[in-house]
Amino acid sequence: MEQHSESLKVMVIDDSKTIRRTAETLLKKVGCDVITAIDGFDALAKIADSRPGIIFVDIMMPRLDGYQTCALIKNNSAFKSTPVIMLSSKDGLFDKAKGRIVGSDQYLTKPFSREELLGAIKNHVPGFVPQEQPTI
Repeated sequence: MEQHSESLKVMVIDDSKTIRRTAETLLKKVGCDVITAIDGFDALAKIADSRPGIIFVDIMMPRLDGYQTCALIKNNSAFKSTPVIMLSSKDGLFDKAKGRIVGSDQYLTKPFSREELLGAIKNHVPGFVPQEQPTI
C-alpha cells in the first residue's frame, strides 16, 4: 500500500494546550492522523510507536526544549529523515539559525495560519494532498 493512500501521521509537540488543539483541529479537517505531545519527553516516548511522517515542535517547553527534542530525533537513524518543523512565538534570526544547527527543516512563527501549517507539510511530505473531511 502506498503511503499517501493512508492518513499522514503528524506529531504536534507543544506545552500549550491551545496550540495543540488548534493544530490538531486544522490537520484532522484535511485527513491527517494527529498525535500530540506536551513536551519532548512525552514526544520521544510516542514517536517510536506512532512513526509520524512529519513533526511540529515548539521551541520553548519545560524539561526538554524544542532544540533538544529536534536534535534527539535527528540523531536517531530511524527518524533522521523525518521532517521537523520548529514552532516559536519569536521570529528571531538567532532562533532560526539554532533550529537549523540542530537539524530542523523549517521554522514557523506562532500564531500560524492554516495555510502555513499545510504549506509546511506540502513542502516536506511528497505526495501530500489535503483531503477535506465532511463536517458532521
